[in-house]
Amino acid sequence: MGVLGVEMEAAALYMNAAAAGKRALAICTVSDHILRGEALDADARQNSFTDMMQLALRTAKRLD
Repeated sequence: MGVLGVEMEAAALYMNAAAAGKRALAICTVSDHILRGEALDADARQNSFTDMMQLALRTAKRLD
């Protein structure tokens, strides 16, 4: 499909939700470019995804 991405956790989340008859949602961020060898360092990953986490929490609250 032309998608260059590596992701495992959301796949497991969706499989477990399906097995339990529950809903699931994943919001993914891009931290690395595997073809260029570019990556955020650990500090940047830990501190720069706050907006994504806040969006995820607001979304979960609305779905509840």
